[in-house]
Amino acid sequence: MNKIHAAITAVNGYVPDYVLTNHELETMVETNDEWIMSRTGIKERRILKGEGLATSDLAVPAVEGLLKKRGISAEEIELIIFCTTTPDMPFPATANILADKIGAKNAWGYDLQAACSGFIFGLATGAQFIESGKHTKVLVVGGDKMSAIVNYKDRATCIIFGDGCGAALLEPNTDGYGVMDSILKSDGSGRAFLHQKAGGSLKPATHATVDALEHFAYQEGQAVFKFAVTNMADVAAEVMERNNLKSDDIAWLVPHQANKRIIDATANRTGVSADKVIINIERYGNTTNGTIPLCLWEWESKFKKGDNLILAAFGGGFTWGSIYLKWAY
Repeated sequence: MNKIHAAITAVNGYVPDYVLTNHELETMVETNDEWIMSRTGIKERRILKGEGLATSDLAVPAVEGLLKKRGISAEEIELIIFCTTTPDMPFPATANILADKIGAKNAWGYDLQAACSGFIFGLATGAQFIESGKHTKVLVVGGDKMSAIVNYKDRATCIIFGDGCGAALLEPNTDGYGVMDSILKSDGSGRAFLHQKAGGSLKPATHATVDALEHFAYQEGQAVFKFAVTNMADVAAEVMERNNLKSDDIAWLVPHQANKRIIDATANRTGVSADKVIINIERYGNTTNGTIPLCLWEWESKFKKGDNLILAAFGGGFTWGSIYLKWAY
């Protein structure tokens, strides 16, 4: 019997309508378009506006579109892994809220938190349920409403992040397509450089923590950049070397969209030419767990069956990883 791989059989994404441009940010914080573009490569980002809207509301249209593409009902989904840093609530899991909203009555699910590496971690985790034969339809969702935890008076973070969500369906494949290999890493000492100070059990919410603006994302940009530019590039190269892949063998490099300079460093380290590197950071910014599935969604029509894709990410905490994926359709 041929080995079972977990193949992506459908992808879809969603971004909100509201566009927050660099020029609008100039009216909110001391910055300008040239400064932002030269340091990040970001021109604009999408923001989810409206009362009572949360990360799950980004996921609903993304997943409903995916189900329509694949021609299946929500009731056929067996497992939902929701990769997010901005869950609707501390509990219950946003995966369960999403299941209720889309009518996935037969699915169990949970949230996965690995910051910007979450979708990579989720894809690798979901693949295990497919490869073991436990499930045949696993939905991996990556989405964040980063605007909920961004301080728009802090130019170190507010220029970077946007809101968005993408989703991928994993199904069994015995023809040699799907997730072929993954390398996942973490180093908790990195928490000092990128974290949210309050809101967890270490520092529960109080009037003092709210007044001190400690419920927003905090980042020491230079330290994070230094770690990210090395580790994301190295892990992408490592998964290629482990599978005897040369740059010419790679059809597409799908990097996490955190910073254009980090993306360029990863491309240079792997030897993948610029025309094979997927980039949409200019339009969406860093949507955290949403970046890689949004890239897959936007480039889906350009992928060919059998294409070798390298996915790579780096996230706060620190987390980082890479997946070697053979496109299945």
